[in-house]
Amino acid sequence: MGNNAALTGIQWRKSSYSGDQGGNCVEVAETSATVAVRDSKNPAGPVLGFRPAVFAEFVVWSAATAAG
Repeated sequence: MGNNAALTGIQWRKSSYSGDQGGNCVEVAETSATVAVRDSKNPAGPVLGFRPAVFAEFVVWSAATAAG
């Protein structure tokens, strides 16, 4: 993705695991075709885009890895 211009006007939300203290936080935004991920400390910076199915697999893998 790289360019935030294509994502103007979408609703970003901070990870539920991000605290109020700053640190290593990400934000996600969803469209019908893409799940976008960015660093919450640098909202004008680069954006990674994933197909929704790929992002869902990543979330399942992350939860399993963190639990085990």
